[in-house]
Amino acid sequence: MERSIIALLYGQDQPGIVAKVAGWIHEHGGNVLHADQHLDRQENIFFQRVEWNPLPTHDLRSESDAFSSFAHKELGMKVRIAFSEDQPNIALMVSKADHCFHDLILRVRSGEWNAKIVGVLSNHEDLRIASEGYGLDFLHLPVTKETKREVEMQQLDWLHDKDVELVILARYMQVLSSQFLDNIGRPVMNIHHSFLPSFAGAKPYHQAYQRGVKLIGATAHYVTEDLDEGPIIEQDVARISHRHGPLELIEKGRDLEKLVLSRAVRRHLQNCVLDYGNKTVVFD
Repeated sequence: MERSIIALLYGQDQPGIVAKVAGWIHEHGGNVLHADQHLDRQENIFFQRVEWNPLPTHDLRSESDAFSSFAHKELGMKVRIAFSEDQPNIALMVSKADHCFHDLILRVRSGEWNAKIVGVLSNHEDLRIASEGYGLDFLHLPVTKETKREVEMQQLDWLHDKDVELVILARYMQVLSSQFLDNIGRPVMNIHHSFLPSFAGAKPYHQAYQRGVKLIGATAHYVTEDLDEGPIIEQDVARISHRHGPLELIEKGRDLEKLVLSRAVRRHLQNCVLDYGNKTVVFD
């Protein structure tokens, strides 16, 4: 596999950032593979994603540390570094619905993504057989109002033991507490079955039917303490009509949910997403 360094930078805009970044890479013998940038003119914040091949004799981590120091000290930028050879560990959290669950696992097994699914957490037993059939560890922890705090501590221990770097809520029908999110220390991504911010919360397809909308949607976002209000990564819609009832909306929405979630996971794994405030910049 080609050895490359990926840097995501953001900070206050100033003249010459692109030239200085390219110059630093050139001076260290690197070859730029991809570069993209964006300026939020309202906030005057500059964003950049740059990927380069270092010299074969250079250590990836030493060079990335040196670049981070340069970007921070000379450009005043915050920097996030990744490597093309990284294979992050993913954990799935599920309840009963299996469409996103199967889709994500098959994409990883086919080699579409350079990642590893290390296990499945669920508040129901429904997907145990399927999980174990894929050779995945399955942890069933029922959640009630009385046991939620204790269960989340067990979930956190399990996730940390497996060195999970991304948690995906693949239709996990529980709200994660602020304590869980404060302690996970890793991104948590959710698929919500509506075009947020419309129809947040429970039963969005039923809400959509009652409202008589002509489009239904799906939204992949990072999870925050505010229900269904985290930074949005990917969205899409499908056209419906007065002829569709709630069950037909649910059926029609399944394919949409799979597609939107897979796009968001792909962009995350490719290190193309920068979140800031309650928004994201998603590079192509």
